[in-house]
Amino acid sequence: MLDQFHNDGFLLLRSVFAPERVADVIQILTGKLADAANAGSVLQGRLSPAYGARNLLSLWPAALNLLHEPVLSSTMKILPDPVSGVVRGLFFDKPPGHSWALPWHRDYTIAVRQHLPSSMFSKPTVKAGVPHVEAPQSLLERMVSVRIHLDAMDDENGALRVVPGSHRVCDDKASNAISIQCAAGDVLLMRPLLLHSSGHCAENCERHRRIVHLECTATRTLPDGYEWHDFAELCA
Repeated sequence: MLDQFHNDGFLLLRSVFAPERVADVIQILTGKLADAANAGSVLQGRLSPAYGARNLLSLWPAALNLLHEPVLSSTMKILPDPVSGVVRGLFFDKPPGHSWALPWHRDYTIAVRQHLPSSMFSKPTVKAGVPHVEAPQSLLERMVSVRIHLDAMDDENGALRVVPGSHRVCDDKASNAISIQCAAGDVLLMRPLLLHSSGHCAENCERHRRIVHLECTATRTLPDGYEWHDFAELCA
């Protein structure tokens, strides 16, 4: 299992969350998103339902409890760089009738307290009121994104596509890409530098594709005087 994660840059854990737990999370998140619709963190069109949310750790601090699910928690403790804290939370959906897609990319951006002069961090931006920068490879290599699936995911509802092993090479070719097919309650662990994309849902698809996305790190401190915008320590 660890060899697969090292070589491919991702690992799919099956049936981590029971159906009733998934239903509870959906209910809670639906309420949180509705309450925060006017706060700037929820991404949605004027007449469309929420298709995403930033600053999930502020919107729903209890999202951290999802990482304490036994199978997930025990797996994260034996990764090559054991996770010590969560530094950003996001929510994604592709609501029926409001699909979207992302081209091939890697995740270079992290959320920080403030922008500072630096030789290591670049391209400062502000997203939903939070400063972000592109991080160096040495830092991103020690991070892992945890994607908790609240719905089954396949090509019909815009499954994630990844290029196995692309986190270890600079090549952006996607000739050996695969789709991540999974059930509600499954969890995908992936390296931020893994080349990935996301397609549109099929026409007339009536299913959601909801994901809680938690970005985790093995290190609490950052170079050049930088600090994580959020750092929620995970207890051993």
